[in-house]
Amino acid sequence: MMKKTVLVILCIIAFSGVKAQQVKFGVKAGLNVATIHGDNLNTDSRLGLHAGGLVELKLSDSFSIQPEVLYSQMGTENDANKLKIDYISLPVMAKYYIVDGFSLEVGPQISFLVDDVVKTNDGGSLDPDIENYDLSANLGLGYQFKQGLFVQTRYNLGLTAIQENPDIKNGSFQISVGYQF
Repeated sequence: MMKKTVLVILCIIAFSGVKAQQVKFGVKAGLNVATIHGDNLNTDSRLGLHAGGLVELKLSDSFSIQPEVLYSQMGTENDANKLKIDYISLPVMAKYYIVDGFSLEVGPQISFLVDDVVKTNDGGSLDPDIENYDLSANLGLGYQFKQGLFVQTRYNLGLTAIQENPDIKNGSFQISVGYQF
């Protein structure tokens, strides 16, 4: 609880100089092409959705910080099972506008486990014992249209093991569409 309080206070101090016209709120949704990687795994991608809200804090004409809150479906599948992992994800993206509307985005993400289950092809289910959080790094591109509509593509690379035995990590490719107010 103390860490969260300190983080909130630091964010308030860091962004206290941001003017109101430089703050944009938005919503986004899109498709995840998710998988897991690790020792001796042979799995296919799982298609899932993500959706949530964001705040873009413009610090200059070419640079902004964009924290987001997303519900995100991750996991993988193979011939016998489907691993479904749902998270509340909190990416914080640094956005550099290369040219008008076009941005390069990079930033960390922490995700908190909401649900995890393995569905077997015979109709059963198993508890996969996934870790309660996942740390990852994001790299992406975005384009902001003048009317508020935007599109993004992003790769999410898991940095921490989501399960210890076997040692596996998340990964996903995301395509998003959204609107800023």
